[in-house]
Amino acid sequence: MAVGLRLTWPEIREAIRKSHLGWVLPVNFVLVPALTLAMARLIQAPANLAVGMLLLAAAPFAPVVPTFAKMARGDLALAAGLTAMFPFLSAFLTPLVCAVGLKALPGTASLNFNFFIILVVLLATITLPLATGLAINHYLAAIGRRLLRPVEMVSEAAGAISLAFVTIVEFQTIITTGWKPLVAMAVVSEVSLCAGFALSGPSVGVRRVVALGTSNRNIALALLVAIDSFPGTPIVGTVVANGLLLIFLGLLHVAYWRYFARDGKP
Repeated sequence: MAVGLRLTWPEIREAIRKSHLGWVLPVNFVLVPALTLAMARLIQAPANLAVGMLLLAAAPFAPVVPTFAKMARGDLALAAGLTAMFPFLSAFLTPLVCAVGLKALPGTASLNFNFFIILVVLLATITLPLATGLAINHYLAAIGRRLLRPVEMVSEAAGAISLAFVTIVEFQTIITTGWKPLVAMAVVSEVSLCAGFALSGPSVGVRRVVALGTSNRNIALALLVAIDSFPGTPIVGTVVANGLLLIFLGLLHVAYWRYFARDGKP
């Protein structure tokens, strides 16, 4: 909602039009999951760890991407547009990617994916608040300006509290994840970021957004699938551990782009 209060519909539409979307989709739904599976096989990760890595890899464009894009001086309109659009795509493509990927992981169970519930949750927590912010900015601009900072403060606090909560709940599982899966996921994240930067364009702002969206996966979506399909298993903790790692790496890139990078550098 805070991001929506800063933007207009024409800005988002124009940003998406110039983002090379034909490359963005296969990179996120094919390349990143395939690379994750390859890394899981390379390190011979146990089934639970491999499945957690796959679920995260199949869930692109975390809701935090617009915030990261704003901090990294990326194209905020594009970040908002893609982050709002990807829930629709993820509700259909994420289960397909997971189902195919699980077949490549011996000893894993079948996927239980409730399309309707997942779609409703994603739209209610990502797309609807963004659309609400845009509508307020369009029809009630003066109110939108007064709301912007309070909404930003609430959203930042809610994000920090939610991450802290899930970290505390899954802490024991997180600390038993081991370093190999984390290193493997870090490699996937960095390769994904470079691929997103290289295959998008034309401006540096657009490239940074796609890079951040490709490397930062949607922890909430991966957790929904993990809890629905694999309750009571270490898979949930694996998703949290790797998801927190991706957020940390994303923040490092944001800091680099904001304070140190010259234009045109990934």
